Parts: sequence; structure tokens; C-alpha cells
Amino acid sequence: MNFDIVKKIYNLLDDKKAKDIVVLKVNRITTVADYFIIATGTSSTHINALCDHVEKTLFDAHFTPKHKEGRAKGEWVLMDYQDFVVHIFNAEMRAYYNLERIWSDAEFITIV
Repeated sequence: MNFDIVKKIYNLLDDKKAKDIVVLKVNRITTVADYFIIATGTSSTHINALCDHVEKTLFDAHFTPKHKEGRAKGEWVLMDYQDFVVHIFNAEMRAYYNLERIWSDAEFITIV
């Protein structure tokens, strides 16, 4: 899996003002994906805008999610692209699920 696409997703989220973006390299501890990209949106409208931006840009680069869920409620959207999973939460749901704690054995990746 090309790490460049993970950096691209990070930058797409950052460009649209997502908060607290975290990239976890999980391939050594699970077969679910190689990377999780986690971010927080400020409202359901912001979360949906972040999802639209990521999904359209990746579609243009010939990536389509194999699974999506949570869009209707706008509290936590999951976009599963097989090698990487994008999680976009509102602040309350992110604190509740605390994926960074659950996946604390993962490698935290710094994107610059």
C-alpha cells in the first residue's frame, strides 16, 4: 500500500479544518487494515463535508470504499478502503470510543 495516499487523506482533512488528525499504522496488530486515519469534525455538516472531500478526491484517484457507514447520523463516519480506514467523529463520539486507546499498540505516524 502506498503511504502517499495516507498522507493525501491527512492533508485533505487538514485542508478542510478537521481537528486532531491522527494516523495509526495498525498492520502489525490486525489484518483489518494497514492504517487508520482518525479525525474530528465540528458538526454533522462539517463531518459530511470532510467525507465528501475525501471520497470525491479518492474516487478521482480510482479509490472507492468497500464499505461506508454512519453518514446519516453524522456523529461518526467510517470509510473502509481496505488498506486504510478513515474515521471521522464528532468530539463526543471520538472521546467515547477513544480509538487511540483501543489501538494503543499501533504505531502513531507523524505527517509533516
